[in-house]
Amino acid sequence: MTTGFWRPVGLPTTRPPGWRILPIETRRTPGFFSGAESRLTAEQAAQSLIQRSELVASRAGVYWLESDQVTGLNLIHALTGQDAEAAVAPAPLLNDLVGVRSNVNGYGGGALCVSPDTLYAVESTSQQILAIHPAAGTYDALTADSGACYGGLVWDEKGGRLLAVRESAGEQQLVCIERGQPRILHQGQDFYSAPAVSADGRQLAWVSWQLPDMPWVMSTLWLAEVSVDGSLVNARTIPTPEPACVQQPLFIDASVTVMSDHDGWWQPWQWSESGWRCLDPVSADGANAPWQLGESHHLALPGGGWLRVRFRQGIGELWWQGTADSEPARLAEAYVDFRCLRRCGDTLYCIARSTDRLDTVLQIQAGSGAVAAIAGGESAFGDIRLSVPEPFSLAPHPDESALISGFYYSPVTGAESNSQAESAQHPAPLVMIAHGGPTSMAYAAINPAIQFLCHQGLAVVEVNYRGSSGFGRSSRMALGGQWGVLDVQDMERVAAFLCSTGKAAEGRVAIQGRSAGGYTALMAMVTSDVFAAGVSQFGVSDPAGLRKLTHRFESGYLDWLLGPPDTPQASWQARSPLAQAHRIRRPMAFFQGGQDPVVVPEQTEAIARAIRENGQTPLVRLYPDEGHGFRKAGNQADMLRQLAVFYCKTLQ
Repeated sequence: MTTGFWRPVGLPTTRPPGWRILPIETRRTPGFFSGAESRLTAEQAAQSLIQRSELVASRAGVYWLESDQVTGLNLIHALTGQDAEAAVAPAPLLNDLVGVRSNVNGYGGGALCVSPDTLYAVESTSQQILAIHPAAGTYDALTADSGACYGGLVWDEKGGRLLAVRESAGEQQLVCIERGQPRILHQGQDFYSAPAVSADGRQLAWVSWQLPDMPWVMSTLWLAEVSVDGSLVNARTIPTPEPACVQQPLFIDASVTVMSDHDGWWQPWQWSESGWRCLDPVSADGANAPWQLGESHHLALPGGGWLRVRFRQGIGELWWQGTADSEPARLAEAYVDFRCLRRCGDTLYCIARSTDRLDTVLQIQAGSGAVAAIAGGESAFGDIRLSVPEPFSLAPHPDESALISGFYYSPVTGAESNSQAESAQHPAPLVMIAHGGPTSMAYAAINPAIQFLCHQGLAVVEVNYRGSSGFGRSSRMALGGQWGVLDVQDMERVAAFLCSTGKAAEGRVAIQGRSAGGYTALMAMVTSDVFAAGVSQFGVSDPAGLRKLTHRFESGYLDWLLGPPDTPQASWQARSPLAQAHRIRRPMAFFQGGQDPVVVPEQTEAIARAIRENGQTPLVRLYPDEGHGFRKAGNQADMLRQLAVFYCKTLQ
């Protein structure tokens, strides 16, 4: 018997009126949908996803990065005036199209930083730091460090200097920038995270990790004193009580606080000479896997208060405690994910995501907890109906305490509602999505691509399989040595559960994934008979080949996921979709960027060729101007149209 349970949705369903993006074209895409209601087009879905990230705030203003769907660049947007009632509509800070993105570790982060009067940004092409003068809307090159890239930018208020992580020639250092030149503060570790400076400027904390580890497998907290000349002295590691991943250090007075999972969850722990003290014993992850530098999911407030994020079953919660003596309260319950928590005086800021609106910049009063939306939050598609995510959880096996979870999206049909009896009698074909990473997480935040598929009459489910972040250390570490096995089993179990409950049509289930999720999809098509079709979006097809070519950051990751390839017990061939391509006998579609440096085009070309040798005809779409992830709206729209046609043909 399949066991599981559906919880009440508990997610916002109201969709206030807002602007509507006009489509480039209104061509209908073949699909399962047959009603007359307004249907979301591929162009609308592709143009609508404006992502906001890397928010920073100081007396100089509030700034963040915003994706531009035409150019694919991340542009700086500024909010003049920090009062929600007086704030004006944000606009790009610079007239020039200056893209901002760090390439450190391949995934960047910390590409934006602000001092009391200057904004600092990593320019996406040169990877050099710009000093931007907000009042004038002009900028100058701060560094000219050929061959190096920067990330994890932090302003040192007391020292009056910019701190950063520098990467060059396969090495990283913790540096400060003096007269346009990097001065090395610490080196010798394989990787460095964004540093934290104490309020008096006398201490510096950071996190480092060594190959072959990833920062969510094992990492170390460092602490040093800052001398009069700005150099570091007495740099030392601070061991956790048990092996752990630590991240996001900050100072509360003279004590350093860090998110550590040595007790099973990423919780805030404070370290002082007297030892470690847990500041929040709630059994929930207070951060997600640190793929990028400069993440911020917790803040310290005056008087012993705090602002923190907690993740429960893929949904982020924002919690606030005004003072040490007050009761914690949950804020902004209409939102399901929170990032970039920042403080400027008594005002707090963050970027929040919801199920039906675009990313929103929130302003929070530190003393009262009052919340106001000051930018973003647009209605994604005007009055077009959305599919609301339904959270679910079920056990991988009846005798296991671990849970698989995720979000189910019902198809948007021509009628406003269908009875449960009718839905059970005629269940929809299902697209199952495996998130990337694989140490990442499926969120309930609005995803235009999912909404588009739902408007084709498809049901969609995003699955947080074992190995996902946000569910504690043991769940995250479960995928070690079991990639391509446990994740596929969990996708199969969710498919069986949904079919047994009438939410999906047995025999009409497809599996889809991006990057590492593409690997899961391919392995499912190799080893499972559950899925009628598969889609790989720049997915890993040849782990051994990827191991030879992948960037330094992930160079030891595959050995952790699959086991060292030179040991007898390792079965890389059995878990190589390319080596097992002769077993793929059902329809496949591939989408690949021509400039992808992570999963190179040759990976997709090789497995597509092997499948053709089986007598199959896979759909293959190459986008020459895209990398690892598609940024341009035109390419995204084309992929969505191709997906709709593919599913219409294969899931009938």
